[in-house]
Amino acid sequence: MLEVKLHDIGEGMTEGEIVSYLVKVGDQVTSDQPLVEVQTDKMVAELPSPSTGIVKDIVVEPGVTVEVGTTLLYIEADQTEKVEPLDHTVPVQSAVKEKTQPHIQQHTTALHALAAPYTRKLARDRNMNIEVIQGTGPDGRVTDADVLQFAAQQEQPAVNTTFSLQRSEPQNEVLDEIPYRGIRRQIAKKMTKSLFTIPHVTHFDEVDMTNLLSLRQALKDSGQRITVAAFLVKALVFALKDFPIFNAELDEENERIRLKKQYHIGMATDTDNGLLVPVIQHVDKKTIGQIHDEVKHLTEAARANRLKPAEMKNSTFTVSNVGPLGSTAATPIINYPETALIAFHKTKKTPVVNERDEIVIRQIMTLSMSFDHRVADGATAVAFTNRFAEFIEQPGKLLLEMT
Repeated sequence: MLEVKLHDIGEGMTEGEIVSYLVKVGDQVTSDQPLVEVQTDKMVAELPSPSTGIVKDIVVEPGVTVEVGTTLLYIEADQTEKVEPLDHTVPVQSAVKEKTQPHIQQHTTALHALAAPYTRKLARDRNMNIEVIQGTGPDGRVTDADVLQFAAQQEQPAVNTTFSLQRSEPQNEVLDEIPYRGIRRQIAKKMTKSLFTIPHVTHFDEVDMTNLLSLRQALKDSGQRITVAAFLVKALVFALKDFPIFNAELDEENERIRLKKQYHIGMATDTDNGLLVPVIQHVDKKTIGQIHDEVKHLTEAARANRLKPAEMKNSTFTVSNVGPLGSTAATPIINYPETALIAFHKTKKTPVVNERDEIVIRQIMTLSMSFDHRVADGATAVAFTNRFAEFIEQPGKLLLEMT
């Protein structure tokens, strides 16, 4: 008998929330088959089976947060297979006490549909086979909305053939419920800590993107595709070097503001699982082309729930690029314990009066920057965004800094 325990899957994690089990008691499992989904403070991870065998007992219920080292389930290993003990499994000498209900042994069907772990749980909670649901997300990915819509279609409307003269009281009907746990609860905990710890101030500004977009189009015409986000991130790093106070962390206990020498930029990414923040490490040492490649890789990995723990740590400054979603302005919450976060909103053609008092059409992007008022002041924030705008509005300076 093998005892499967929660082990450290996130470099220093001390606890995790059990999101859902991918197997049930009586299931035949194979070695390395995912058994359970665990929510850490940053991501959902799957714990694999250490051996081929049969699931004999599940100890911890979904939705419960447990410490590392807690036993989650028991597997009766196939005696014909040699089991190499893993760091999250230990042999159990005594047999697990059988439950009174008989176990039905069946093989777990392999998962082929593209879907996030939470989306799969929505389907399982409704006893639906996610394999038959048509996905509307990228690459046919099944989304939460697809599951809920499919569930609604399966419900047969009840026909009321009786009539009553009695007046019924209005009822408040609950259309559906979504469990408040997993990534959503972790996001809430972190946002609440940030908002109630840091005195937020938000500065709004506009940036003329016309010249940068022209440069990007010229590069595209020459065969080199670079996302706007890559230019924005690179310009931010140059501005942060001039204003290191925003690449910092406040240590209240020791009364120190720690200026970071590394420039690790977090990219707030909207996924079916919730808001994730993959991190581009050492941006100051990377070319715009390399930043473009990393933005693409990390965004795809986040949306496919394939981020590694190392790809979500040590950010020193966070960016939220919500422009493609159509956002005009916001008051973003800082990614604690960082000092600031900048959000880029949509770019649109805007009539502008130039230096010769002529009305011209320019591509104007709005931005909002939230910062920790304990660490920096408004004037410094304005100077920082002005410096950032210089690199964007005069991309020649951006290219000059890179040589």
